[in-house]
Amino acid sequence: MYKRGKAWTYVADAGRDPNTGKRRQRSKGGFSTRKAAEAAMREFLHARESGQLTEHSSATLAEYLEQWLANIEANARKTTFNGYRNDISRIVRVLGNVRLQELTPMQLESAYADMVKHGSMTGGALSPKTVYNAHSTLRRALNDAVRLGILIRNPVTAARSPKWTKPDIATWTAPQLSEFLAGIEDDPLQAAYVLIATTGMRRGEAMGLRWQDVDLDAAFVRIRQTLTTVNDELVFDTTKTNKSRRRISLDPATVASLRSHRARQAQDRLLVGDAWDDSNDLVFTNPDGTPVHPDRWTRQFKRHVKDLGLPELRGPHSLRHTWATLALEAGVHPKIVSERLGHSTIAITLDTYSHVVEGMDADAANTVADQIFKQAES
Repeated sequence: MYKRGKAWTYVADAGRDPNTGKRRQRSKGGFSTRKAAEAAMREFLHARESGQLTEHSSATLAEYLEQWLANIEANARKTTFNGYRNDISRIVRVLGNVRLQELTPMQLESAYADMVKHGSMTGGALSPKTVYNAHSTLRRALNDAVRLGILIRNPVTAARSPKWTKPDIATWTAPQLSEFLAGIEDDPLQAAYVLIATTGMRRGEAMGLRWQDVDLDAAFVRIRQTLTTVNDELVFDTTKTNKSRRRISLDPATVASLRSHRARQAQDRLLVGDAWDDSNDLVFTNPDGTPVHPDRWTRQFKRHVKDLGLPELRGPHSLRHTWATLALEAGVHPKIVSERLGHSTIAITLDTYSHVVEGMDADAANTVADQIFKQAES
C-alpha cells in the first residue's frame, strides 16, 4: 500500500503466469483513501483465492463501451438505445482512453466535476441531471463487465454522481383543464388532448395509437406501440416497459370525443383521396394521414396554453401528470392509478406523485380518527 500524491495505490500478488510460471503482480491506484484501497485489494485477493480473478486486459473504456453498445442494441428500445449512446459518448470524450481495468472512482468523480463545471472535453458544460444519466448508464455497462468476468468490481458504484434536484411536477386544476379543452375545440387533434387528460397515457402512446387498438363500443384502448423521435426522426417503437403494454378503459365523454374525431378524419380522407397515407392506421394524424411529429405537437400545445392565458406546462405529457394528480386527490387507489399510467411498480407512482400523497396523509389521519372517536362516543 502506498500513497502517490493525493491518491492511494495497492500492489498485490496475482499468482503465477500459467504460461511462464513467473510470479505476477497486480496494482491499482487512484483511491482517495487508504481504506478504499484496502477494500479494493481485499476484493482482488478474494477473487484470486476463489478462482474468479479476471485476466489482465489492455482494453480501454472506449473499446469496451463500443462493444457493450453493439451487444445490447438488438434488445433495447430505439429511444432507450439512443439515450445510452448519447450518455456513453459523453463519458468516452473524457475517459475513453483510460484502461477499463484501471478506472477508479476518483477518476470518475473528477470527470463528473469537469463535465458539470465547464465541460472542457464535452463541448460545453452539462447539467447535473445529464451527467447523472451518463453515470447511471456507465454503472449498468460496467455491471455487465463484472458479470462477464472482465472486472472484479464496478468502480462506478463507489463514485458519487452529481447532485441534482428533481423539478416539481407542474399540473393544472380540474377547472383549468376544462378551460383548456373547451378552448381548443376547433383543433383537429383536440381528441388527443382529451385522451391523455382522461387516461393518463404518455404522449408517444397517444401519437402511436392505432384504430385497430381502439374499441369504442366496449370503451377501451390497448397500448401496444409508441411514436417518438430519435435525432428528430419519427420512430415507431415498443412500449416503455412490459407494464406499459396495457388496456385502458374510457369514459363516455372520451368515447364521444374519439367518435367525433374519427368522423372528422373520414372527411379528411375523402378530401385527400388516394394521397391519404393509410400505412400506419393511426388515430391521430396530419390532414393527409401521415404521423404527427410529437415535438411539433408539443409546440402547438404550448401556443394554445399561451393564447388561453393558462399556467405554463412543459407539454401534452403534463396532462398525464394532471390526470394522475386529480385521480389520487379524488381517492382513486394508487394501484389503479399505477396500472392506468403503465408504471412498472406502484412505488414509482407513489414516488413520482409524492406531493399528492403527502396531502392525502392529513385526510387519512382525519378519516381514521373520525371513525375511532365516533365509535368511542357511541
